[in-house]
Amino acid sequence: MGRIFTKRGVSLTQNIERGVGQLNSRIKEILRILAEEYPHAKTELHYNNPFQLLVAVILSAQTTDRQVNKVTDKLFAQVQGPADILEMGLFRLEEQLKSLGLFRQKSRQIMETSRILLEKYGGKVPDTREELESLPGIGRKSASVILSTAFGVPALAVDTHVARVSRRLGLTGGGNPFAVEEDLCLLLPPDLWTLTHHRLIAHGRKICRAKNPLCDKCALSTHCPKNIVTA
Repeated sequence: MGRIFTKRGVSLTQNIERGVGQLNSRIKEILRILAEEYPHAKTELHYNNPFQLLVAVILSAQTTDRQVNKVTDKLFAQVQGPADILEMGLFRLEEQLKSLGLFRQKSRQIMETSRILLEKYGGKVPDTREELESLPGIGRKSASVILSTAFGVPALAVDTHVARVSRRLGLTGGGNPFAVEEDLCLLLPPDLWTLTHHRLIAHGRKICRAKNPLCDKCALSTHCPKNIVTA
């Protein structure tokens, strides 16, 4: 097997070349433990339809889900679709979002996205990656969240938690989110991408924190190759 990925540090392909069976067995055990620890893991963003999820995802940039939910719980009582955003107008939208970081930028992105959805998609949120990533405020990670959560399309969004936990477990040597995503998608079947995304986030928030990780309470401690921790 040749090297599959380039433009990164250590590729997981090197590990696969050394022993697919052993690697797969270890991964299965990691997935089993994650499933036991976080059987009901899912997005913490509050939403009732794909458009509300899209708005929440835009707002979540550099902001915690808890902060977003405080705002959207009030906003979504008034907003069901893009027409409601345009009727609200930029000033009133900014007033609703002003407790969040980058609220002016996010307000403009939501206004422009709402306009595009009405003009180009009949007010519906598109369900393809290319179309989603063409919208203001929606990058690859955000598109993956919307595809997997709103439409059930297999996708594995890589945020800071997913990247950190995956590196610490030795599942990837990728130096950027896209490289991490490539590695994880190579290792896992598509039907596990979304679940694994949510479970890695849950583990990163609860146990495998960026600072002062709770290693003594970690159910995955025996599978954590601490000598290669890079996060």
